[in-house]
Amino acid sequence: MSMPLFPTTRLRRLRASATLRDLVRETELNVRDLIYPLFIAEGMNVQQEIGAMPGQFRWSVDRLPRIVEKIVAAKIPAVLLFGVLEPASKDELGSASWHDNGVVQQAIRTIKRLAPELVVITDVCLCEYTSHGHCGVVRDGRVLNDATLELLARQAVSHARAGADIVAPSDMMDGRVAAIRTALDREGFTDTPILAYAAKFASGFYGPFREAAASAPQFGDRRGYQMDPANAREALREIELDIAEGADLVMVKPALAYLDVIARARARFDVPLVAYNVSGEYSMVKAAAANGWIDEQRIVMEILTAIKRAGADVIITYHALDVAKAMSQ
Repeated sequence: MSMPLFPTTRLRRLRASATLRDLVRETELNVRDLIYPLFIAEGMNVQQEIGAMPGQFRWSVDRLPRIVEKIVAAKIPAVLLFGVLEPASKDELGSASWHDNGVVQQAIRTIKRLAPELVVITDVCLCEYTSHGHCGVVRDGRVLNDATLELLARQAVSHARAGADIVAPSDMMDGRVAAIRTALDREGFTDTPILAYAAKFASGFYGPFREAAASAPQFGDRRGYQMDPANAREALREIELDIAEGADLVMVKPALAYLDVIARARARFDVPLVAYNVSGEYSMVKAAAANGWIDEQRIVMEILTAIKRAGADVIITYHALDVAKAMSQ
């Protein structure tokens, strides 16, 4: 069927006013679509701003009530927790990651006491806890896949035992979703969902996060287990495998440079799709805004709308509190 041409067809008719634009808007961004990441630090009285991520902080467990109150008031439905350890607390295996009284485990219990309705998601990975900074067991300079799986499963179970609502493995080891699902079920946590970092690319956009979580690898890099940024078809294979292993939700990370992967995943899979608007994407916006080069609020809304338009159901973003404030005005 052919479309009548100008002057009969005038697409500008529906752009004439804000009310009309709102009426026909195809993609709606809502606060309930957002997850806010939190960095949980060892110690007491810690509320330390992260240099590379203006407006983001490391929080000790005793300071969590300050930020949790803001998150709940903003009606943000979920948080994603990362542990931040001092070097003396780290070892070759990242054993602090599964301690019952670890920083993330303490944070889970504290948040669930303060705000039972807030969904608590925990990052399951070893990089924040290992002395070498890699996401798995290292021997002779190599990151070992299979030897890592049991440790990730122990970490996930410890998070579930502390009260985590969702566990989110980010390590990119093959088979880790199945290992975690098996361990959770064996320990009676059959109702704990898994959010798999299914398509996590070896990206330069993670730089500020490495400072925030003190998790930079001490040798080499993570390209041997995180994905090549050039590969979209492989990303779909990764997602498909994670779903087959028991993932309840899947993630594409980063988001902004991988909108095509998000769109292809949305077209192919029916499970909830999460996108991570990562630290580098956040920090670039903050830096440009600080220099007066962009309208920060407008750019943030445009970026997050683009991620949603590409097909993401949920967006993890450090902008969540700012977006919630803007939407409430």
